[in-house]
Amino acid sequence: MPELPEVEVTRRGVAPYLEHCRVQQVEFDEYSLREPFDPRLTSLAGAVIDAVQRRGKYLLIRSAKGSIIIHLGMTGHLKVLPEDSPVVKHDHFALYLDNGKVIRLNDMRRFGLVRFVPPELDPLEDKHLKDLGPEPLEDGFDGSYLHTRLKRVKGAIKPALMNSAVVVGVGNIYASESLFAARIHPESPACAVPEDKCAELAAVIKETLARSIEQGGTTIRDFSGADGKPGYFVQNLQVYGHAGKPCPRCGSEILKIVQGQRSTFFCPHCQQRYG
Repeated sequence: MPELPEVEVTRRGVAPYLEHCRVQQVEFDEYSLREPFDPRLTSLAGAVIDAVQRRGKYLLIRSAKGSIIIHLGMTGHLKVLPEDSPVVKHDHFALYLDNGKVIRLNDMRRFGLVRFVPPELDPLEDKHLKDLGPEPLEDGFDGSYLHTRLKRVKGAIKPALMNSAVVVGVGNIYASESLFAARIHPESPACAVPEDKCAELAAVIKETLARSIEQGGTTIRDFSGADGKPGYFVQNLQVYGHAGKPCPRCGSEILKIVQGQRSTFFCPHCQQRYG
C-alpha cells in the first residue's frame, strides 16, 4: 500500500500539471472503488484547479466548483499522460486538462477512493479526514506530543504508530524502520516508552519519511510515481523485508513477527523492550 512518502511523491508529481489548469472533462467507468463514483464529479468540467494538497495518505484536489479526495488504496497510482493516450486495463478515473494532459487513476484491486466534495463544504471536514492525527513532518508532531498521546495506550508501540488518530501516514514499512532507528522493540507497550525515547522516535520518523520522499518513495510491489519511475528508498531499508539477514548495526539475526495482521521486522538485540 502506498504510504505517506509515496502519496507525497505522487502529489508533487501531479501538482505542476493540475494547479491553475482547467478541467476539460471528467471520466470514470462503471466499476466501484471503495465507494461508487459520485455522478457530481462531472460538474468539475470547466473548473480551474486551485491547489493539490495532501492530508495523511489522501490527496485533495481543490477548485471553486468542488474538491476531489483521492486515496490510492492498495495498488492505485496516478499517471500524467498525453490526452490522447489509450485507456488501459484498470484505468478507472481521469481528468482531462486544457494543457493537453490527462491524469488517470489506475487501480487493479479497486481499494482506492475518489470522492467528490461540493464547494460549500470543507474537504478537511469530510468523514475520511476530520479525525486524523497530526502530520508527522509538521512542527506539531514532536516528542512531547507523542509521549502524551502514547502514555494512554496499553497496546504495543508498533500498531500505535500506525493508528492514524495518533499520527497520520506512518505505515507498516516506516514504523518498522523508525523503531529500529530509535532502538525501540516493536512489542513494547506504548505507554511504557519514556519521554526521551519518544522524542528520539519522533525525530527519526521525520527523518525517515523525509529521506524516503527525497528518494521517490519505496518500491514495494506496485508503487511508482506519477512519471512512472519507481521509488528508491527500498535500497535504504534497514530491517523491513530482511528477516533472517544480519542486523546492519550488530550482526544479530533480524526477526519477523506479525502484529495486527501486518509483518514487523526488528533486531531483538539492538531494540530495547520497555515495560
